[in-house]
Amino acid sequence: MKKALILCCLLWGGHTRAQHQLTKIWESDSTLATPESVLADKDVLYVSLIDGNPWDTDGKGGIAKVGKNGKIMNASWVSGLHAPKGMGISNGKMYVADVSDVVVVDVASGKVQKKIPIEGATGLNDVTIDGKGAVYVSDSKMGNVHQITGDKPTLFLSNLKGVNGLKAVGSDLYVLTAKEIYKVGADKKQEVLGSLEFGGDGIEPVGQGDFIVTSWVGVVYYLGRDGKTQTLLDTRSQKKNTADIGYDPAQRIIYVPTFMARSVAAYRLD
Repeated sequence: MKKALILCCLLWGGHTRAQHQLTKIWESDSTLATPESVLADKDVLYVSLIDGNPWDTDGKGGIAKVGKNGKIMNASWVSGLHAPKGMGISNGKMYVADVSDVVVVDVASGKVQKKIPIEGATGLNDVTIDGKGAVYVSDSKMGNVHQITGDKPTLFLSNLKGVNGLKAVGSDLYVLTAKEIYKVGADKKQEVLGSLEFGGDGIEPVGQGDFIVTSWVGVVYYLGRDGKTQTLLDTRSQKKNTADIGYDPAQRIIYVPTFMARSVAAYRLD
């Protein structure tokens, strides 16, 4: 009897993990110029557009506004950037990773207010902002994470191969690298939560210590607090990337930029 109960518990645990799934709601027109990151904010999605090679400083990049119904509202809300990627908003300001600078945009007007250069940076990638307003930005090429407070950047973490996705949750910073998923405390102590076959790109918390994590090649995972992953979506055969996702926690909708497929797709998480 005892063995039967244990077996039932194991089967039930596996069953609940397998219940997570993504249901596609819509996909935008495929006219977005290399969408790399999506930031969900109230009734609008901000989408960073590289519009060229991923690390070129060519002035071709920008940020689009897309409705939460998939309709492209303004494909050039911000223009004149280089290869913008991750974004974060705090106190009416948007902070955008743009190769070697963090660009500060006034959200109300869509105007660039300033640029914060990050010394030695050549591959700024993702941005997250904690509850105190500190901005964190990853440099994928140099393997660093920088912290910006009062518009002054300092080196926060180093020696993280292929560092990409960042997410501040409470006093912790979650960090995706070329393989590992780290939880970093305020003391900068690093704890490995799990690993990914293709390296991580986007990461968003979905409650109870769980996350949605993407790999740029075209795979979306559900990461449980136990460190185990479940593949929710694989669009590699369709040649659609899954870059830096946005998430609406109220509606449990994930917004996926498809990069070279030039669209944003929305999925409901069940």
